[in-house]
Amino acid sequence: MQKASVYGCSVFELPKIRYRAGNITPVHNNIEIPFDIKRIFYLYDIPGGESRGAHAHKECHQFLIAASGSFEVLLDDGKTKRIVQLNRPYMGLHIPPGIWASEINFSSGSICLVFASQTYKEGDYIRDYTEYLKHNNG
Repeated sequence: MQKASVYGCSVFELPKIRYRAGNITPVHNNIEIPFDIKRIFYLYDIPGGESRGAHAHKECHQFLIAASGSFEVLLDDGKTKRIVQLNRPYMGLHIPPGIWASEINFSSGSICLVFASQTYKEGDYIRDYTEYLKHNNG
């Protein structure tokens, strides 16, 4: 199995349908989102200076969108780190399995929308960074 790399995390521009009364961005399984969506959730009311995430998945893909406001995603593959800023509701970040990701530097009122390829499975999470490094290099 090929090891995950932060450079395998891609930013996608989603379609934006413009209307005088406001814009719409549609998302579909395996079209705009590069996998079948099994779970959708969102993070909000995050106090300034707080971070979220700080874990990796063994099998689950995630696609993050700043539905409102902005935040950064710190990506880490155990060797290389990369920061991606999300600040437009029509831009999304695909995070494949095997990447340690943390959402940081949330602006006031931010909403982080997450599409996931799996329903919630605690066993898919790696929440300890030392364990992640062992798993990734194993």
